[in-house]
Amino acid sequence: MPLPQSEIRSILFVCWGNICRSPSAENVMRALLDRSGLSYVRCDSAGTMDAHRGNPPDPRMSAAGKRRGLPMTGSARGIKSTDFQEFDLILAMDQANFDVLRRLAPNEAGLNKVHMFCEFCREFNETEVPDPYYGGLDGFENVLDLLEDGCRGLLVELRGNQYQHSDESHS
Repeated sequence: MPLPQSEIRSILFVCWGNICRSPSAENVMRALLDRSGLSYVRCDSAGTMDAHRGNPPDPRMSAAGKRRGLPMTGSARGIKSTDFQEFDLILAMDQANFDVLRRLAPNEAGLNKVHMFCEFCREFNETEVPDPYYGGLDGFENVLDLLEDGCRGLLVELRGNQYQHSDESHS
């Protein structure tokens, strides 16, 4: 799926509980944006299930992220209907969350914002970011590998989208 034609200024990462995958994606992407001079792009994360509201990222994921130099900040929250207006791009970590987001989208414009995160992976061929919650510690490392790959791919797409948009506005 192509990115929206307008400039992307906000990205929402979504998983089930918002304590492992989506806050990690938010932190990975924010670090890449800061290093790339695109820190004006706002990142956030949410869950399709709201049971962990207010909790920080899972301690196992935080430890794995900190080993990679990531701050692993954030506080879990559930997806809100206003997210479809506030964010330009909404990325689901897996098919189940993608399906929920598509059901929650209030209109066609909201539907067009929802994409699978792994669409942006370039090194890995996975179609979903697996939930590491019930697995071993290596699952958290694997998730971070996928998130770093997908976020780097997303950064390339964002740069192209931003420049293309800038070029079109100067035509």
